[in-house]
Amino acid sequence: MTDKTLELAAELIRRPSVTPEDHGCQDLMIEHLEAIGFQVTRLRFADVDNFWGQRGDSSPLVVFAGHTDVVPTGPLESWVSDPFEAKVRDNFLWGRGAADMKSSLAAFVTAIEDFVTANPDHKGSIGLLITSDEEGPSINGTVKVVQWLEQQKIKIDYCIVGEPSSQDTLGDVIKNGRRGSLNGKLRIKGKQGHVAYPHLAANPIHLAAPAIEELCRMQWDNGNEYFPATTFQIANLQAGTGAENVIPGELSMQFNFRFSTCVTEAELKERVARVLDKHQLDYELDWRLSGNPFLTPVGELVDAARDAIQEIAGLETTLSTSGGTSDGRFIAPMGAQVVELGPLNRTIHQANECIATDDPARLSHIYRLILEKLLT
Repeated sequence: MTDKTLELAAELIRRPSVTPEDHGCQDLMIEHLEAIGFQVTRLRFADVDNFWGQRGDSSPLVVFAGHTDVVPTGPLESWVSDPFEAKVRDNFLWGRGAADMKSSLAAFVTAIEDFVTANPDHKGSIGLLITSDEEGPSINGTVKVVQWLEQQKIKIDYCIVGEPSSQDTLGDVIKNGRRGSLNGKLRIKGKQGHVAYPHLAANPIHLAAPAIEELCRMQWDNGNEYFPATTFQIANLQAGTGAENVIPGELSMQFNFRFSTCVTEAELKERVARVLDKHQLDYELDWRLSGNPFLTPVGELVDAARDAIQEIAGLETTLSTSGGTSDGRFIAPMGAQVVELGPLNRTIHQANECIATDDPARLSHIYRLILEKLLT
C-alpha cells in the first residue's frame, strides 16, 4: 500500500478493538495529531477510552467525531481472511471496521494533516471527539465527553460524524439528522390457570391482543420533508410456562418507536398509556429513551459537505435521516450543526466487511475540502 490514508486505515484495523476495547487505536491517532499541534485530553470513563483533541482556540470550531470500537467478528469461518489482518485484495480493503468506521478515522487524520500543512494559520479551530463506546451501550463514551465539553465551556459549531452514510457510491448520501429512538418494556398481568378452566384464570395474551392490535394500527404522525412517519415495532413478545395446558399469568413485550420531529417522547408515552388504560389492562410499563431526533437544516455545514462531494466525487448528494441512531444525537443538542458523512454502508456489521481501496483517500479529500470551506 502506498496511499497514506489506506495505510493508516489498515493499521487501525489490525488493532482488534472489539467494543469497548480501544486496543491502541487512539494512541495511534493521538501520535499523528500531537505532531501537528493538537492539545489532547484523554478521557476514560469506567472501562471506556475516549479523547478530545483540539488545535486552535477561536471559533468556529469544526469537529470530527467517531469511534474506534467495532462489533464482534462473528464466526471466523465466515470470513475469507482474518478480520483483523487488513488484507488488500481485488481492489478492496477487507477487515472488521473497514467501513464502520476505521477508514473514516484515518481520513479524519490525513485530511487534517494535509489541511494544517497547507494552512498553518487557519482561522477557527479543529477538534476531534473519539470514543470506544459507540457500538456498545453508549453510556461512557460520547455522551460523557459532551458533558465534559460543556463543563469546559467548549462549544462545537460544526460536527462531521464519520459513520458510513453512503449507499451506492462514496458521497451519494449524507445524513443531516436521525430519528429518535424510544424503547418500552411492557408487562401485562393476568392470572395463571388450567386451560380447561379458563373461567378461573385470566389469559394476558387474550386480554392484551386488542390493545396490541390498536397500537400496531395507529398512525403516530405523518412525518415531514426530512423524516418518514414515526413507526412502532414489537421486538419481543413472551408468555407461557412452556406447558401446553397452562394459561400464562403474565405477558412481556418489548417495543420501539423510531420517531420524527413531528412528535415528542412525552406524546408517545401518553398515547400508549391511553390505549392500555382504555382496554382496562393491569400493566407495568418502563421506558428508555435512546435518543431524541435531531435535524441540521440546509446551511453552512450541509452546503460545505455538498460542495466538497461535488468537487471530489462529481455527484449531487442526497440528504437523508434514515437508519438507526448515531452519536450525533448527543452532539446536536449542544447547538452544533451535525452531518454524518462516511463510506459505503453495504457491508457494515457483516462478515467480510470491506471498502474500496480508493475510497479512504477520496474521503480524506472531501473532509479536507470541507475544512477549507469552513476555515479559510
